[in-house]
Amino acid sequence: MGADQAYPVTPINRRFAPSIKLSCCAYSYRDYLQGKQQPAMSMEQFVDTCAELGLDAAELTSYYFNDTSEPYLHQVKRHAFLLGLDVSGSAVGNTFTLPPGEKRDGQVAMTKEWIARAAVLGAPCLRIFAGGVPDGATLEQARAWCIECIQECLPVAEQYGVMLALENHGGITDTAEHVLAIITAVDSDWLGLNLDTGNFHTADPYAELAAAAPYAITTHLKSEMHPAGGAAGEVDYARLIAILRAANYRGYLSLEYEAAEDPLTAVPKVFARVREALARG
Repeated sequence: MGADQAYPVTPINRRFAPSIKLSCCAYSYRDYLQGKQQPAMSMEQFVDTCAELGLDAAELTSYYFNDTSEPYLHQVKRHAFLLGLDVSGSAVGNTFTLPPGEKRDGQVAMTKEWIARAAVLGAPCLRIFAGGVPDGATLEQARAWCIECIQECLPVAEQYGVMLALENHGGITDTAEHVLAIITAVDSDWLGLNLDTGNFHTADPYAELAAAAPYAITTHLKSEMHPAGGAAGEVDYARLIAILRAANYRGYLSLEYEAAEDPLTAVPKVFARVREALARG
């Protein structure tokens, strides 16, 4: 199957005109949030930064919570609300391409915990990963294990009203065909795509993005593109916005910054370019 493959599950049904709102992933400031770079940043200070940038929301990545108690999660939610910000989503760093056993059970349990925490934060979706193909396994086995794990988590997602958003993050989700094969096999109203604009590394990443975008329930923006056989370079923001609008995308475009420049100076410049592209469209 190629990037123009017709998939059996109907894409997200959006009856209205496209609407793109801006958010930022806590991952963008990971070194500050982990105290590896000074001044160290708390989660509330990250939320403050999103407000200073004039964004609509903040994505609260699980890795950077030192305190996951319900009172603290409520505090962060209140902090964002009083600044006029939505919580666009949360994210967990799971691996689902594991055979049945204790390690896999731990990954499923962690994901279920973060579904509940996402609900406390007021996050409408939780980003999840698939994983790579373990040694000695085949792609088909890894995909089947991933599907089983997602299906085990879906009743909890429905219970808490938090959608699962599977990211195209290499491994068994390295192409539009591969990530959509999982989503269409699961075929659940509570699973969609976390479209990452920088994680397709084929010869034509934009074609991959166009194929996958109709299934996106949330989108991560990268500032760089890394095509196979070509030089890495800045993303074509106007082209990306056009792809999302052609898919009638309605949702958040959340910057997940990981280029070389310090995010304190780079992130505002990226959002300036995004806003320019949105205005031109």
